Amino acid sequence: MKALRILLTGATGYVGGRLLPLLERRGYRVRCLTRRPETLTDDVAETTEVVAGDVLEPNSLAAAMEGVDIAFYFVHSMGSQADFESQDRIAAQNFTDAAKQAGVRRIIYLGGLGNRDKVLSKHLRSRQETGDVLRSSGVQVIELRASIVIGSGSLSFEMIRALVERLPVMICPRWVRVLAQPIAIEDVLAYLMEAVELPGTDSKIYEIGGPDQVSYGQIMQEYARQRGLRRLMIPVPLLTPFLSSLWLGLVTPLYARVGRKLVESLRNPTLVSNNLASTAFSIRPKSLSEAIARALINEDADFAATRWSDALSSAGEPKTWGGVRFGSRLVDSRTTNCTASPDAAFAAIQRIGGETGWYYGDWLWQLRGFLDLLVGGVGVRRGRRDPVKIRIGDALDFWRVETFEPGRLLRLRAEMKVPGRAWLEFEVSPHEKGSVIRQTAIFEPVGLFGLAYWYALYPLHQIVFSGMLRNIARAGDRIEDQSSPPASAA
Repeated sequence: MKALRILLTGATGYVGGRLLPLLERRGYRVRCLTRRPETLTDDVAETTEVVAGDVLEPNSLAAAMEGVDIAFYFVHSMGSQADFESQDRIAAQNFTDAAKQAGVRRIIYLGGLGNRDKVLSKHLRSRQETGDVLRSSGVQVIELRASIVIGSGSLSFEMIRALVERLPVMICPRWVRVLAQPIAIEDVLAYLMEAVELPGTDSKIYEIGGPDQVSYGQIMQEYARQRGLRRLMIPVPLLTPFLSSLWLGLVTPLYARVGRKLVESLRNPTLVSNNLASTAFSIRPKSLSEAIARALINEDADFAATRWSDALSSAGEPKTWGGVRFGSRLVDSRTTNCTASPDAAFAAIQRIGGETGWYYGDWLWQLRGFLDLLVGGVGVRRGRRDPVKIRIGDALDFWRVETFEPGRLLRLRAEMKVPGRAWLEFEVSPHEKGSVIRQTAIFEPVGLFGLAYWYALYPLHQIVFSGMLRNIARAGDRIEDQSSPPASAA
């Protein structure tokens, strides 16, 4: 039987980015539609096509739709500075018209829960109107409506986690008490996968959610319980969406304009009103506690596979990181080019620590190690097992090798005493004139003391990490020169 051809929009976003590898592993022929193909081509399987197109440009859709059986529609303009409701309607109309013209059999759309008999926020109203527009052409539409998605990297979960981690005392406006029916990201993906080959040809709306009907406040309390945090929540009768969004912008990774639109939607209960999904699908969703536990496990393993801020519609043009929030973690990342080959550049990185030292400000590293010893830490006296060779689990002074991919990636986990958890990562990639070295410091603070620790040391980190990266590049160039054969005599 011929494998289905599937068109995936939003592959650079949170849900689409996680769905893509599942579709590839299932053996479907996937074609990704994106405005910037260069951001995706290195992250897809060899069998997956990446094509340029924009749902706001109807002439760019015909080629993308050719031969497609099933199309996933994960397009949302909430991060736009323009009228996102109007943009969403236009985009959905262009998409469904092109799908009908190409003979697409089914569109699968992920929308939002909310009772249309009540006054819905602009965000939820737009989500449901998009489903209406997609159905207008007569193409079958399977619309899944969800409430809060719980998963490492999701917009709602990042907001909840940042609030709980950073605020021992929380002022809770009325929207914190509104009921929702959260669902784990793994369950959302399972529904989407089953929707591909769901029997039937009629358009239908399925409301999906976990078994628990809880408020945002109860979700935050459950998160705090699992993290072992004690948090005081003080209810207040009124806090406007505008003020709430500014508050969220200060203490969470939300952009203010996204936060305001999100907060406006939180005044609406988002509960499942029928059991149609439970009869049509085989999924039995996880409880809230299970969903949060899974999200925390994923975060502990590594950075989330995808994040809401990865979506081009939310983040805009890519920016260089520099002490910014990234989920619950703080990130300082910088790059430099060097003329050395990737192997030579990585060889310099691989020798870090021990007798080689840290390439800049070694006396500061020694001082940090001494202070660590004073508070019962390991200090820098452990050195390293071998001056050149590295393997996962090795100690490098007061770091531990967590990830090692020869010639490409080294990630170290801090074992010194810090108010949180810290990592230092080096990644090398080829460049037309040599290689690019990326150095990233990652810190996951615990409480306000953790935040104070990071920002107090941030100016010093700027000096030390910049000098370290610069000298690593120079060391890579020297290694390249030493390995090059001498020029033959004339």
